[in-house]
Amino acid sequence: MKKRIASVISGVAIAAMLLMSACSPAKPADDITIRVALLPVLDVLPIVVAQEEGLFEQHGVKVELISVGSAPERDQLISSGQADAMMNELISVMLLNQSSLQVQAVRYARAATAEQPLFSIMAPADAGITDAQGLKNVPVGISQATIIEYLTERLLEQQGLSADEIKTIAVPKIPDRMTLLASGELGAATLPEPFTTLAKQQGAVVALDDSIDPELSFSVYSVRKQMIDEHPEAVKAFLAAIEDAVSLINANPQNYASLMVDQKMVPAPIADTFQVPTYPTKGVPTQAQFDDELAWVKAKGYLSGDASYSDNVNGSLLP
Repeated sequence: MKKRIASVISGVAIAAMLLMSACSPAKPADDITIRVALLPVLDVLPIVVAQEEGLFEQHGVKVELISVGSAPERDQLISSGQADAMMNELISVMLLNQSSLQVQAVRYARAATAEQPLFSIMAPADAGITDAQGLKNVPVGISQATIIEYLTERLLEQQGLSADEIKTIAVPKIPDRMTLLASGELGAATLPEPFTTLAKQQGAVVALDDSIDPELSFSVYSVRKQMIDEHPEAVKAFLAAIEDAVSLINANPQNYASLMVDQKMVPAPIADTFQVPTYPTKGVPTQAQFDDELAWVKAKGYLSGDASYSDNVNGSLLP
């Protein structure tokens, strides 16, 4: 009888130990804090969710979120070593690396789908522009040397416009682009979501969007090469936590609608109606995606010299 009781107690103790182990945070990947420079955009919602839900802690990695107000500010923090990771785009990775290898794209952040476009070329409602043909010789407001300029040109090329018929004009700030579009001073403008939805609410129409070729349109999470080289386990834990966050968001998107709004990722006029998007599961840009963007930046004269896929993209750290 005593042996049976001892056996039962021992079994209960082992079960309790296993339960405690499963609930405890993972062993720290590294005694390091990954500092992430974040713009208030939809692309970074999984990182914010991972922090809010304690997923980084569960995976044993310390993460500090640093709010930034612009892409140049973000890039300066990365270049000076004051931040270790960020959300950006593949063209930005190439340009940052043209003098020395600073960062690598380690995961998709957002990606267009046939159902959820990321970028749209918008036109004023009274302009009568409803498709790509209506955009011939119409200056489209863009931000130069970015995915917005790349995507605008590639989409219009695919719809049969010649290089001479594609016109763009630099309007770097999205609010300025929207104001000029609404006033009719700009014949068209390329905008990301959620600003596409806001522009529609203000009367603009979609002439063309990236749902016709989703492979062209995506953003990435990038990490400094020094952080990858010196603390690969911490970066792996960071990405594993993001993967968990993406699963949570995609399973129950409306659970994170208020967080999306609180983080000012969505303009106030559409905050109550804008739906949380679906996020891509683990993956990195393909060789074909890299090659096409590289060919474009070289043809535009934004990049001197060459760049290799292996230097700029690193998929080895994904869970």
